[in-house]
Amino acid sequence: MKLLHSFAFGIFTSICASSVLAKEPIDIIKPALITEPEKVELGKMLFFEPRLSKSGFISCHSCHNLSMGGVDALPTSIGHNWQEGPINSPTVLNAVYGLAQFWDGRAKDLKEQAGGPIENPKEMSFSHTMAVSTISSIPNYKTKFKNIYPDGQVNIDNITDAIAAFEKTLVTPHSPFDQYLLGDMSAITTDAITGYKLFKTKGCISCHNGAAVGGTLYMKMGLIKPFNTKNPAVGRIAVTGNPADKHVFKVPTLRNIELTAPYFHDGATWSLEEAVNTMADIQLGQSLSKQENKEIVAFLKSLTGELPKIVLPILPPSNANTPRPVPFSN
Repeated sequence: MKLLHSFAFGIFTSICASSVLAKEPIDIIKPALITEPEKVELGKMLFFEPRLSKSGFISCHSCHNLSMGGVDALPTSIGHNWQEGPINSPTVLNAVYGLAQFWDGRAKDLKEQAGGPIENPKEMSFSHTMAVSTISSIPNYKTKFKNIYPDGQVNIDNITDAIAAFEKTLVTPHSPFDQYLLGDMSAITTDAITGYKLFKTKGCISCHNGAAVGGTLYMKMGLIKPFNTKNPAVGRIAVTGNPADKHVFKVPTLRNIELTAPYFHDGATWSLEEAVNTMADIQLGQSLSKQENKEIVAFLKSLTGELPKIVLPILPPSNANTPRPVPFSN
């Protein structure tokens, strides 16, 4: 009888937890389900591959460091020939949940995004043609593409497809907040629980929701009050040409936010506490008390999940015919 009671109580608790989860505007992050491991492994190699850049020194990982929350911890990234980029690098972690890629949403998905930096003169400063020529001149890569893709070709379509396949695995499950959503009431602190309630009642949740706690819509930066910045980025207007889209950006994910300073598209804010106050002020027209700020920050820190465990690939050596990189040339 006691065993039966315990079993019934367990089912009841599970149902309650599921019911609570179903009502919440934030979903849990699920572990990556890898169905094409060979393609993912190839994508990982290419993600760390500096020979996709003109200099032979810059890779995807240069701006999206997986040991640093998927960012480079710089206000704006440094690209080819030490050029400073125009905008802060968003994290690659959980990027698969975004409605589009880049701050202005100019890439529809991770595959399209992967091709952009390669030929951007301020980033990797190569061309797709030269990138393909370089990769296809390396026998080990050539063999992998032949074994993985039906057409067996090394081309920019397959290169970006492989990178995207790897990036789709870069999710961060099992955060304390996810455990809380699943019914473990002790997984986060009292401050974090109160902070989550404030996050909802103050209105933050209207933009930051879903599994990534953001990334699902565009919003004007400076909705209630102007956002003062020297950053030249103009937002969605650069994509749509619509004047109403000036200073409209993709809402960033708040997952692992404590790891991804500096904040905002201009990368000018290094303190999470300051970032929270700024958002409350210019987006919601509200002023937070020190205690409220502390509680919301505690909630945001509970969103830090398990970072992907990456075993660095051994990049295949170039053969004698591979173009030699020219470090930081014009």
